[in-house]
This record gives sequence, C-alpha cells and structure tokens, in this order.
Amino acid sequence: EVQLVESGGGLVQAGGSLRLSCTASGFTVDDYAIGWFRQAPGKDREGVSCISNSDGRTYYEDSVKGRFTVSSDNARNTVYLQMNSLKPEDTAVYYCARDCLSTEWSFPGQGTQVTVSS
Repeated sequence: EVQLVESGGGLVQAGGSLRLSCTASGFTVDDYAIGWFRQAPGKDREGVSCISNSDGRTYYEDSVKGRFTVSSDNARNTVYLQMNSLKPEDTAVYYCARDCLSTEWSFPGQGTQVTVSS
C-alpha cells in the first residue's frame, strides 16, 4: 500500500525554524518526484516545493525561496522540508504528495499543522 506520512509540525515564533518529514511506504522515493503543498483556512491549496529524485532538481514557490529547502534521504525513504525564517503567513497545514511534477499530485498524507506566531 502506498502511503505518505508527514510529521514535524508545531508552533513556532516568527523567525524560527521547523523541519518537516515525509516518510513513504509502498514505494521508493528515489523513483519519484515528491512535493509539499500547504493549505491555510479560507485559502486555496498552494504548492510549496518539489524535488525530482531522478535528477535532483528542486523547485520552490516564490514566497519560500531562500527560506525553505527540500531534500531527500533515500536510505530512510523520507523527504524533508527545512523551513527557516518562518513568517505568520506560512501558517497552514502542510502535506506531502507524490508526482509533484504532474498536474495531479497523488497519495497526499494526512498533513501536519504549522503555526507561526507573530
């Protein structure tokens, strides 16, 4: 069974950091592009970042460039999102999903809440 499980969210003050983890089962992350998206209350879903494990390319939404870093640990079958210099507007539920280079991201996890206080 294909499954992605996020963890690492929490409450942090503005300027702080968090590292989110996305652990996969049922497939190997090395074979796929894995991405992160977020959804805040009353707002549309927003793609945040994507890592293409076939060639190592990474992609970021403009508002997180220079602050967020996506990486992959194939030995742990886990993709990380390191989030630095967090802002209150980063507050959202963060999800990871597979196939982030496609129009349809697949197998999203249950999400992890990130709350940034001002």
